[in-house]
Amino acid sequence: MRIGLLGTGPWAERVHAPVLAEHSGLEFTGVWGRRPEAAEALGAAHGVPGYADLDRLLAEVDAVSIALPPTVQAGLAVRAAEAGCHLLLDKPVALTVPDAEAVAEAVREHKVASVVFFTVRFGGEQIPWIERQAELGGWFTGRSDWLGSVFAPGSTSPYAASPWRVEKGALWDVGPHALSVLLPVLGDATHVTAAAGPLDTVHLVVRHAGGASSTLALSLTAPLAAGGTGMELRGEHGVVQLPPRGEGPAAALHRALDALRASAASGEPHPCGADFGLRVVEILVGAERSLATGATVAV
Repeated sequence: MRIGLLGTGPWAERVHAPVLAEHSGLEFTGVWGRRPEAAEALGAAHGVPGYADLDRLLAEVDAVSIALPPTVQAGLAVRAAEAGCHLLLDKPVALTVPDAEAVAEAVREHKVASVVFFTVRFGGEQIPWIERQAELGGWFTGRSDWLGSVFAPGSTSPYAASPWRVEKGALWDVGPHALSVLLPVLGDATHVTAAAGPLDTVHLVVRHAGGASSTLALSLTAPLAAGGTGMELRGEHGVVQLPPRGEGPAAALHRALDALRASAASGEPHPCGADFGLRVVEILVGAERSLATGATVAV
């Protein structure tokens, strides 16, 4: 599979480009970015050309790996699908339901494969854990804490300068990660209630189709000493916890790309494809509405 990279920021530079260059099942073809000089520099670091013309890159690849802000990703993903390219998408797929719908519709219409790179969904220990808990069923409640310190005093995170994270906060940055694990285990969301915590912190209560409920604590402004993630399920089979992540995002991206290749070869949509990405956006938009109104919102 010939694959191109769209994006030149820290996420593209630190994770996507090295993985695309290393992956044995891919031919890393080139890089496109909104700043041509940055695309050339990142491409040169991995022995591939930088492209100033996006359409030219799309014509020369079978797939694209997108590492761009969600406000930019949606339109370019549609454009890539129209060119017949399979899509490795970042989360969230978009920041509005119409934009996310456009991506999902383009994937269906042009019959391309899509995978949304929720890092935890592609974790080495997390994949079998999620599958096992979904198979067991009988869960009563779930609890998920995603407390990041990207914007905390003393943070050296390379993502602190990300304009969309500054604007949209934890709900849209780490909220998708929590939902990507809870939904396949507890079932689709039917209602969401949101309450604001300190700074960008948001607390969600989610009602799931199977009758279970879950609570989420999401933040990018937790003090450095208080940051961390965790998930716990309680039900008929007792109490279980999501295994801690013992690897970086690169290993997970390798698995996500393998999933994209398999979906492209089989023609079978991946469970973490554009339709699932759309569903996550719908729930997050509902949570925003709940924050604004103080009411429980049907999603």
